[in-house]
Amino acid sequence: MTETTYDLIIVGGGPIGLACAIEAEKKKLNYLIIEKGAIVNSIFNYPLYMTFFSTAERLEIGEIPFNCLAPKPGRQEALEYYRNIHRYFKFNINLFEKVLNVQKENEIFAIKTDKQNYKSKNVVIATGFYDIPIEMNVLGESLPKVRHYYKEAHEYAFRKVLVVGANNSSVDAALECWRKGAEVTMVIRKNEINSRVKYWVKPDIENRIEEGSIKAYFQSNITEIRENEVEIETPEGKITVENDFVLALTGYKPDLNFLKEMGIQLSDDELKIPVYNPATMETNVKGLFLAGVVCGGMQTHKWFIENSRIHANMIVDYITSK
Repeated sequence: MTETTYDLIIVGGGPIGLACAIEAEKKKLNYLIIEKGAIVNSIFNYPLYMTFFSTAERLEIGEIPFNCLAPKPGRQEALEYYRNIHRYFKFNINLFEKVLNVQKENEIFAIKTDKQNYKSKNVVIATGFYDIPIEMNVLGESLPKVRHYYKEAHEYAFRKVLVVGANNSSVDAALECWRKGAEVTMVIRKNEINSRVKYWVKPDIENRIEEGSIKAYFQSNITEIRENEVEIETPEGKITVENDFVLALTGYKPDLNFLKEMGIQLSDDELKIPVYNPATMETNVKGLFLAGVVCGGMQTHKWFIENSRIHANMIVDYITSK
């Protein structure tokens, strides 16, 4: 067990967690980042050929330029950028160490991980939302052919693939699988492709659906998944389609139980928004802060790298002003 009491422990080594560390270094705070996986682990788990909606300069942290030849950076370029950020700042970071519990004891936080225990005067939770898929809760969802994450299209070439959802990840997966030779069907709860889909991709998927290259069932839901077929409830009634794989890209959510176990209050509605001071990012637990997309609860489209980078300055400025 370490005897050090840190000024700040940052849970999560994504871009916003790294931004918090940069500000902590500027103010000469004794800090530690604890990340359960690789550095910027969520970006590492994105689809191989994903392109960001944001331009490179809007993903920058620490005033370090993000040079990119293309108008929009991709996953590989982002990983290279954030690795270089670590090379430059040489963060005090523990990778592949999972935080299990954070509890306040006599004005000091006790942080328990799967490797050891720590103490800190302040804690920032910057854990994002990409770890827990939103499940459909239908019979057969646990079958091995059902995937809640999509990496690349090769595995699905020349197979019957059903993609659930109409957001960016669903649309990207549907188009990539179709272009690699898959027979793609989409099941979409609403009556149109999501308006937040990247503007240069939305016409592509709509044209593929209109011409019949990709079959889409709007205002529809999966009711059961079986080994070689899927049952779908459509406006015209139930249908059954042959199927090899289901890509259930229905979104993700933050670990709300983790927040509640720390004593953070959540809103009573379905959004489950954590309680925090928007001027300081401090939660109802004094000394415990939130940064990044986790602030939005189930509103996972509210916060991005580009509009939550400022959380780092707000938190560290407040800590050092006390």
